Amino acid sequence: MNQPIRVAVTGAAGQIGYSLLFRIASGAMFGPNQPVILHLIEIPDEKALKALNGVIMELEDCAFPLLKGCVPTSDLNEGFRGVNWSLLVGARPRGPGMERKDLLTANGKIFTGQGAAIAKNAARDVRTLVVGNPCNTNSLIAMNSAAGVPREQFFAMTALDENRARTQLAKKAGAPVESITNLCIWGNHSSTMYPDFFNTKIQNRPATDVIGHREWLEKDFITIVQKRGAAIIEARGLSSAASAANAVVDTVRRLTTPTAAGDWFSVAVCSDGSYGIEKGLMFSYPIRTDGKKWEIVQGLPVNEFSRAKITATENELKEEKALVADLLPKA
Repeated sequence: MNQPIRVAVTGAAGQIGYSLLFRIASGAMFGPNQPVILHLIEIPDEKALKALNGVIMELEDCAFPLLKGCVPTSDLNEGFRGVNWSLLVGARPRGPGMERKDLLTANGKIFTGQGAAIAKNAARDVRTLVVGNPCNTNSLIAMNSAAGVPREQFFAMTALDENRARTQLAKKAGAPVESITNLCIWGNHSSTMYPDFFNTKIQNRPATDVIGHREWLEKDFITIVQKRGAAIIEARGLSSAASAANAVVDTVRRLTTPTAAGDWFSVAVCSDGSYGIEKGLMFSYPIRTDGKKWEIVQGLPVNEFSRAKITATENELKEEKALVADLLPKA
């Protein structure tokens, strides 16, 4: 049996956190031979900490063999001390009358503190996945606040968008969801993100050949994926929780497991300028990994339709970056 790894989860008693913790403790994220110690971080609020205590009781009652301990805390230094993975799930939701700038500023202060605490306390190999929205720009803030932590160890989640897109294509094609490969989400985890169907394959054939309905692909498909989160809120009165938690598990597993030959997956990373994207933005790209080191897949064809969509989502990220400029280092 391996030595336990330490995994921090912020917003641990929240909806997504509650759906996520049991998956981690069961071995779904790191495999059946990797013990874990969970660092469960919540805000310093009596109600939140009481709920967190209840979550821990449930984790104990599952008797997970791989769960070797829990560290419940509202102190960021304690929460991130020695951790190998930081899953930043908690974020302030958009309230009534809040403008986008207000939400970005409010969350910016949260992720500034968390980034600094990660840099000060976490293990040197710590990898950080930001889930709390707006996750790309929150990750940008945390990354720029974590002095000394390599930029390639920060990510923002777009796997939920990819999973949604894969399912829609599978349903339309009447094909198994596992036969959908080479699907990339470009850009921001928002209503501007672009699910690239042109490079996607269905049962090893181009998706555009299998699904001959180009208008559906260019309009309905993209709209369904972009607005899926809002549709779920409309249907259940609550935002995506279980599917978001599942996407966290998928992201970490994809980053720590060698990618199948010729395939790729989606996660936002710090742009190095690939595909003409502004350097330094947290931008979702096609990614592959050997299980330890990731790389952006280069040389994919980008036609005029795709370029327009990619530019639109890049512009939104530039706007978000400008709105939090006072939280970022001066160029």
